Amino acid sequence: MTPSSDILASSITDWFTARGWRVRRHQSEMLEAARAGQHALLVADTGAGKTLAGFLPTLADFAGDNPPGDGLHTLYVSPLKALAHDVQRNLLTPIGDIGLNVRVETRSGDTPSDRKARQRAKPPHVLLTTPESLSLLLSYPEAATMFAGLKRVIVDEVHAFATGKRGDLLALSLARLQALAPGMRRVALSATVADPQDFCAWLAPDGDAASVRLVEGEEGARPELSIMNPEDQRVPWGGHAAAWAVPQLYDEIRRNKTTLIFTNTRFLAEYIFQLLWDVNDDKLPIGIHHGSLSKEARRKVEGAMARGELRALVCTASLDLGVDWGDIDLVVQMGAPKGSSRLLQRIGRANHRLDCPSRALLAPGNRFEFLEAFAAQEAVHEGRRDGEDFRPGGLDVLAQHVMACACAGPFDETALYAEVRSAHPYRWIDAAQWQRVLAFVATGGYALRAYDRFKRIVRDRNGTWRLTHPEHAARHRLNAGIIVDSEMLEVRFRNGRSLGKVEESFGATLSPGDTIRFAGMDLEVEGVRDLELIVRAAKKPGQIPSYMGARLPLTTHLSDRVRGLLVDRAGWSRFPDDVREWLEMQDWRSRLPGPGMLLAESFPHQNKHYTVYYTFEGWNANQSLGMLITRRMNERGLMPLGFVANDYSLAVWGARPVLDPAPLLSPDILAHEFVEWVQESHLLRRAFREVAVISGLVERQHPGKRKSGKQVTFSTDLIYDVLRKYEPDHLLLEAAWADARARMTDVGRLGDLLDRAAGQLVHVELDRVSPLAVPVLVMIGRETTPAGAADDELLVEAESLAAAAMRAD
Repeated sequence: MTPSSDILASSITDWFTARGWRVRRHQSEMLEAARAGQHALLVADTGAGKTLAGFLPTLADFAGDNPPGDGLHTLYVSPLKALAHDVQRNLLTPIGDIGLNVRVETRSGDTPSDRKARQRAKPPHVLLTTPESLSLLLSYPEAATMFAGLKRVIVDEVHAFATGKRGDLLALSLARLQALAPGMRRVALSATVADPQDFCAWLAPDGDAASVRLVEGEEGARPELSIMNPEDQRVPWGGHAAAWAVPQLYDEIRRNKTTLIFTNTRFLAEYIFQLLWDVNDDKLPIGIHHGSLSKEARRKVEGAMARGELRALVCTASLDLGVDWGDIDLVVQMGAPKGSSRLLQRIGRANHRLDCPSRALLAPGNRFEFLEAFAAQEAVHEGRRDGEDFRPGGLDVLAQHVMACACAGPFDETALYAEVRSAHPYRWIDAAQWQRVLAFVATGGYALRAYDRFKRIVRDRNGTWRLTHPEHAARHRLNAGIIVDSEMLEVRFRNGRSLGKVEESFGATLSPGDTIRFAGMDLEVEGVRDLELIVRAAKKPGQIPSYMGARLPLTTHLSDRVRGLLVDRAGWSRFPDDVREWLEMQDWRSRLPGPGMLLAESFPHQNKHYTVYYTFEGWNANQSLGMLITRRMNERGLMPLGFVANDYSLAVWGARPVLDPAPLLSPDILAHEFVEWVQESHLLRRAFREVAVISGLVERQHPGKRKSGKQVTFSTDLIYDVLRKYEPDHLLLEAAWADARARMTDVGRLGDLLDRAAGQLVHVELDRVSPLAVPVLVMIGRETTPAGAADDELLVEAESLAAAAMRAD
């Protein structure tokens, strides 16, 4: 279908024809939605031309008889800086080929300050940015003028952040933009939305999903996805790095033009990169990319990929989204994918053309990961997507937004309240909660109002709020943001060249003369200066930095599929012989935990008594359950000695046997022990630190100076103790509790697990370790070791455990 000339100018249709393309149905529908003045959500496969579909109405406006004049016309918001730069590169091609007078620029934390100032005074026609940079733009007095003529906002890869705090911030920014430019239309793009109506409601003004037109893309070619199996060895019992696959992976790199290799953590990216270089006898150009590398290092690698100069690139989620390198012919996922949508997104990096199948390989790290990979493969072939649920917007994010509005100029509390409520995540905010937020931004709360530094805004008699001092605006812009990483040290050579960042806690373990491997190089530590780790080239290999970033969660959808595979005995013939034998022996020796069941196995091992709970609820929920069970065991005199968890199971051991696990799993554990544990543990303090930074209560940076992680922690711990004692219902304690429950402990999945235990708990007592328990038991003593660091040791210990577990006597 080709749109009529009155919708799309002949110069644009001629451009499509010259490239051998046709305007696809979903691209036409996006043009029609724009002409009808509708908001729109486009859900289409990778390679379907989603980004071009989002921008086509803009190109059509500038190719028409009356092209727009100066001023910001279209705003593009991306979750990644790399994606914004990639889109700029690809958008300039049609603009140049068609001969359109469209100025396109990017804006992020990496943009020079002089360019940022010029963009506010003389904005481009199209601005590509991130949620955080957009929020900062809205904090300037020029915002009202800059955005007054805005016609369109395009939110790319909306699934990647809409359900989290970055999505909260963007939803509030969209509400602000809608107030400044009432005629603005919202567009969102995604390849992996599980429930489009939920995202339509998030995108729509006032949460009215019916006001958003849902456009579904043409179906593309089915991806070619397979699982890599060991050629001359068995699928490992333990470990997550899939280091066994590196020789086969290198052969794949040699056979293909360009291979993109995804890992789930920054540590694993460095580790797999190192292993590949160890076998790189052909000296193939192989790169590495992750979020802790310097901007210069990332840009260099991105440029080399765009020019087709690399044979392989090892990366993390830093390249999950939208980056269009059409020459990639193979994607490899090292370790478990953790979700079908995430896997679909990564697979889509290969070929990046709708009509050509994307080729991908999965390299599982252990036997449970093989089952997870198989479940993900089935989900991808069925086109099944998964994702995180929406939850109420964070109060800390709302406080940051209120402060940004005050920095832009005085605001009326009633008008801003209506605006905030129009953002989907904040429909739940009532008048009383709104007053609490204003009071917090104004004074820090009842217990802190005596301190002048917390007095940031003040209200006059007419309900208008303004800054108490102009310096608060500069401090806000210096500290605003949603992503609160662990405090970092800049890794630099003595000449000042930056390589990237490592966490301060890791840097504290290093002494002069120690060696590390970072950014693919071996480096010797010369010393620490302020917040910089000074290094020089080293001749001997060193340890790889570990990072405390959040673990990728195993989705509920995928965990359900894995449980289904366990009891599908007829389907085991599809598995490698050693995986099939593992399940057959488990079936003979004990039970298999099918859907709806919670299996608990108890057995003696090395003079201790073990109970393994097969939950499949993810690491967070299992870790929380381990803390709660050991507390109850201690109260009952069962003398717990420790526990270890992975995504699939939890192993708890003690000096006395657990004869009946049911009392340890009663649902009232969430009403009593859970509250006490969270309040006593570091979790609530850690959550408070994050919300205190996001809300602006505690500042990480001052002009010309940045606080160390220890200084920030000391400040937040001090305030936390004061509030717990004198104002236990403080707004930020409420926000911290919400984070601790939802994100750090995954209380929702924990509750589902306890409900399952109450309904169908099966307890099996054994005389020795079971086959299914081996993968979690080999983690004992290594749960704090970065994944992949001890894989060789794991293999030795696993074979010893497996020998006992798989004996037929």
